[in-house]
Amino acid sequence: MYSKTLALRFPQEIVNNPIVVNLVKDYDLSFTILKATIYPREEGLMVLELRGLKKNYQDGVRYLKSLGIKVESVGQDISRDETACFQCGACTAVCSSGALHIKRPEMEVLFDKEKCIACELCVAACPSQAMAVKFDKSLLG
Repeated sequence: MYSKTLALRFPQEIVNNPIVVNLVKDYDLSFTILKATIYPREEGLMVLELRGLKKNYQDGVRYLKSLGIKVESVGQDISRDETACFQCGACTAVCSSGALHIKRPEMEVLFDKEKCIACELCVAACPSQAMAVKFDKSLLG
């Protein structure tokens, strides 16, 4: 399974088209919308995590570009301060991607950076502020 967080900038003439549903239907991709600002007759912006087989992902991105959508990878700096973490597990309760999980029976909190979608929920949930997740804000306009 391949996964990447993308920023999509839609030209105003296509903001009303069912583009994301076509990614699911025609390319067998799934998605999580992380941010969306789309108004009729204006440029639209959507930040989403796109998941699927790598070939399907590549075909889907080609489809988006063929429509005139500007597709940019969202840079992210994801880190966990192991010395600050006191293994409370609060972050695991909000982590929808499974990047943060508890190893049993040790009850150790593990972080799988490859699964992280940089949603930033763990940052707010962490009482020790051990998680630092930052998007490259220049791509989010």
